[in-house]
Amino acid sequence: MIVVQLKEGENIERALKRFKRKFEKTGVIKELRKRQAFEKPSVQRREEVKKAKYIENLQREEE
Repeated sequence: MIVVQLKEGENIERALKRFKRKFEKTGVIKELRKRQAFEKPSVQRREEVKKAKYIENLQREEE
């Protein structure tokens, strides 16, 4: 459970922003979206390779 303590005189919007940041770091939403549809392991590997190639090309272009 995520707990955000309000500091003395702290704005509610700022506390809500801190809560959202903590929640985002837990990765719950990302995990839920991932589990919505089954993806075969071969498709997962294909996507990882595709992403790695893309990142490698970006790094080569910077040099």
